[in-house]
Amino acid sequence: MNKLTLFAALAAACLTAPAALAASKAEATASATAEKRTPHISIVVLGEPRKDRDPVYLIPGLSSPRAVWDGIAPDLAKDRQVLLVQVNGFGGDAVGENGKPGMTDGIIADILADAAARGATQPAMIGHSYGGLIGMMLAARHPDRVGRLMVVDTLPFFGRLFDPSATPASIAPRAEQMRAMTIAGAERMKAMAPITSDPGGIWSNTAQGRIKVANWTRQADQAAVAQALYEDIVTDIGPELAKVTAKPFTILYAAGVGEAQAKAIWDPAYAGTPAELVAVPDSYHFIMLDQPQRFATEVKAFLAE
Repeated sequence: MNKLTLFAALAAACLTAPAALAASKAEATASATAEKRTPHISIVVLGEPRKDRDPVYLIPGLSSPRAVWDGIAPDLAKDRQVLLVQVNGFGGDAVGENGKPGMTDGIIADILADAAARGATQPAMIGHSYGGLIGMMLAARHPDRVGRLMVVDTLPFFGRLFDPSATPASIAPRAEQMRAMTIAGAERMKAMAPITSDPGGIWSNTAQGRIKVANWTRQADQAAVAQALYEDIVTDIGPELAKVTAKPFTILYAAGVGEAQAKAIWDPAYAGTPAELVAVPDSYHFIMLDQPQRFATEVKAFLAE
């Protein structure tokens, strides 16, 4: 298996992992605050607004609830407001307007509207996987609305992992097949019992992480997942990244396949953009689960710059 095929397998496993949502102490803290729901997302607020620093939006990836940020959110909220986004349906909640074409644009519009309502002129954005794509789309298409941007293990064009010569148009049939397969498996996912033993797979490098991710995937509404997956695969934000003015603009990527192999994939993908790339060894896609201390350190450094 060549390095591109291996990385594609890793990314696909992260997005379509077979899946009981394990509530943690930090998640319980987040759930105790008021939840604001919009057509495409919900937001839970931790911490108080600060005049001397902008808030930070934390945007999870495909099938992931806001609990993916449990390891960092409470600590970040000690000195800045933290806005925990959850895409409707991803946490097993009502899908709202998701599951329909234009879902990603709807999520972006809801985040922009929320920031405007809070008077957050240039908030920081941290997005993982699909959430990283959303962050890049926000920063590239609304550069005056994003102050800082961290993208966690997201390539600018996910579809190219399946075909190095892909364009959004050429990869669309394959994306449609994956959307259809995801929808077709929805009832099976609902019927699955909570995962308590290691399901295997390569979306995390620990059994605990793999169990957690599998259960998150199991809980997610597959109609929302299917549409987000399709839009993720066919979106190439790369040509627009030169418009990003957010500083810092950091790409934090997993190097669990080997640092040299990972670098050979990530460096060309972001060549010619203002992004600064940071590799995290001994981690797969869910860096925050695999290397929590390193992840927390990188996030704090990103917000301190």
